[in-house]
Amino acid sequence: MTSARKRIWGWYFFDWASQPYSTLVLTFVFAPYFAEVARAHFASVGHAPSVAAAEAQALWGWGQTISGIVIACLAPFLGAVADGSGRRIAWIWLFSVFYVAGSFMLWTLMPDASAPATVLIWFAIGLIGMEFATIFTNALMPDLTGPENMGKVSGTGFAFGYAGGILSLILMLVFFVENSTGKTLVGLAPAFGLDPALREGTRAVGPFTAIWYIVFMIPFFLWVREPNHRAPRVPVAQSLRRLAGFISSLPKRPSLFAFLGASMFYRDALNALYAFGGVYASGVLGWSVKQIGVFGIVGALTAALATWAGGHIDSSRGPKPVIVASAWVLIVVCLVIIGMDRTSIFGIPFAEGSSTPDILFYICGALIGAAGGTIQAASRTMMVFHTTADRSAEAFGLYALSGKATAFIAPFAIAIASSASGSQRIGISPLILLFLIGLVLLIWVQPKGDQAGK
Repeated sequence: MTSARKRIWGWYFFDWASQPYSTLVLTFVFAPYFAEVARAHFASVGHAPSVAAAEAQALWGWGQTISGIVIACLAPFLGAVADGSGRRIAWIWLFSVFYVAGSFMLWTLMPDASAPATVLIWFAIGLIGMEFATIFTNALMPDLTGPENMGKVSGTGFAFGYAGGILSLILMLVFFVENSTGKTLVGLAPAFGLDPALREGTRAVGPFTAIWYIVFMIPFFLWVREPNHRAPRVPVAQSLRRLAGFISSLPKRPSLFAFLGASMFYRDALNALYAFGGVYASGVLGWSVKQIGVFGIVGALTAALATWAGGHIDSSRGPKPVIVASAWVLIVVCLVIIGMDRTSIFGIPFAEGSSTPDILFYICGALIGAAGGTIQAASRTMMVFHTTADRSAEAFGLYALSGKATAFIAPFAIAIASSASGSQRIGISPLILLFLIGLVLLIWVQPKGDQAGK
């Protein structure tokens, strides 16, 4: 294996190491467990069951809103400073500490928690760590390969990450997450003598996620190095002035400007769809953590396959068609979710006790995984096509800003719609508008970014 290939594989391992925060924490294990604990808390203070479920969803939304604001405010500045110093890996070390500490402390959410909001602080710390580490890892992309293979590298990285997510989820379901009988998915007692009465198997998702990251970041830190052609170091003040100049120049770069605007909306909607999928399944369909975990495996499998295939399409036809097609698939999924509950879909009743809503939501999970993975991988490629190696951290910091500047909108809109309507299904409806706005803005994006015609 050549040095260049080893560097690419080391870079892939970040996706493998960090994916459990998205798969286990944000979506399929911790999120529904948090919803369960929060619902019980709100019910204990007198809320009706449907209102308690909506309030739990709203609280989860507020946690993501606050962390999103922090990320949006700091990402471009930290990226500019990192580019000026010529160091990205040092920042990855720093935010890896955030990731590990935040995820590990999710263990502290007891099933009878009287104040579930307090654990959201640790959740936010871990999420901030993951997002910032991702910025600086993505900033290493321009030095990994040429433009003709960038889509393949991005897609393969996401596919490798999803494969890690699948394995981590299977391990959690087989050995840790307990069901109502106190046993795991395959009928085992939770590993290491964990007490199912205290939900220690489910709560172990925090330490498991932290340890997974520590172990699988080893190849990254061993094989990935800073580029050899780093530009001269730039003082912090000059880096920030350069960032200001970059931002002020955006109206003169219509393709980049439109892409940042489009991604700002469709990535916000996608992240909310990920974050609230497990909460929706728990509250509307009454799924257990075990069922949601199987749903997660289905979504992660389709994501791994689709991102690998999408990466090859990206390299041959450019990232834009992949982004557009994926956004339309996600809009259709949102429509199905809004129109369906346990008893009917768009007013058409199911037979009593029918498994049709469960089957349909499994299909939705497969489509969310496939379309969500491909849209993220292709968007990462599109951002590379709009930057250069020496300004990549700054550019990906701005990309993170575009993903987080409105990151409060989807959770905020869902929180407000859920609270106002008392319905989790109606609470999802704002996501459709966000996807549509993103599609409109993509009209002005060049198929291969600033490199079109070069």
